[in-house]
Amino acid sequence: MCHTCGMDTQAHTLQPESLGHSLDPVTAEAVARLQQFRRNLYVLFPHRNLVTIVRLPSNRMVYRQFQRPPEEKAPAGHPTWYGARFDLRDATTHPESNAVAETTFTTKQGKIYTVLLAAWHDMVRTGTRDIPMHAHPCTLVRARVVDASGQSIYRRDLGLIVIGERRRELALIEVWKSYSQRYDLEHFFRHGKQRLLMAAYQTPEVAREENWWQIVQLAYVQLWLARSLVTARLNPERYLPPAPVGEAAPSTVQRDFARIIGQIGTPAQPPKRRGNSPGRTQGTKMPPRERRTVIKKTQKNKRSPQIAQKTA
Repeated sequence: MCHTCGMDTQAHTLQPESLGHSLDPVTAEAVARLQQFRRNLYVLFPHRNLVTIVRLPSNRMVYRQFQRPPEEKAPAGHPTWYGARFDLRDATTHPESNAVAETTFTTKQGKIYTVLLAAWHDMVRTGTRDIPMHAHPCTLVRARVVDASGQSIYRRDLGLIVIGERRRELALIEVWKSYSQRYDLEHFFRHGKQRLLMAAYQTPEVAREENWWQIVQLAYVQLWLARSLVTARLNPERYLPPAPVGEAAPSTVQRDFARIIGQIGTPAQPPKRRGNSPGRTQGTKMPPRERRTVIKKTQKNKRSPQIAQKTA
């Protein structure tokens, strides 16, 4: 089973009891701030059955794990943790890969592309005193998409970091397919926020907000299950050709969902009054609602008058 989520959500919501004994790969997007990226990854290291797949930004470096020859004596001072530098943009820093694989995929336009995968084991990233990243080696996977003539489709290669004790149990093609699921999830977030009111529910209770997220996900599943029953209804704002049967977009299914659910009907009987509810007894006093701490966004640092005059 593969999960896909953001680094912040993954690091704060994952609990030890949520993982069983089976291998559980998780794909996530790297955050912009390096310190936050290290902290979120470090929280996941105690989970033995968890393997995290994170995209490596092209401007960040990784290093080979330093291995001293047995006959060489270690010098005095701080131990050496990092070996040769590995720059994803500089092919001269790429040593011979430890594993290679190849797969293909077909786009919606019918074009067939080939994905060339190469992996390097025991790579490390720089850390801090509190977050010793050198103690947790990872596998670096480079994905290069080429056409039939062997020319690269994208200007830069995709770099993926595979972290976890059981990371080598995943084949390179499984790593590629697991990370590819991120793009489908991004479409869900966009549709859920714009059409299913995923972010519109406001409450100070975290449990109630999580329940609302589950309701939105169930609604999205209903749209997916009804994709083969939809009748093309054109959007009056723009014209789009009808999609093939079974491949209708969630927005198209949602526009026609009233007709679909009307045909299904309901086995429930019409509601009937069963007397009048007594309600609260006279004199009942409800306790006041618990006050929650108001979280405000920090204000941006205002520029000094000297800088404002120079930029004016």
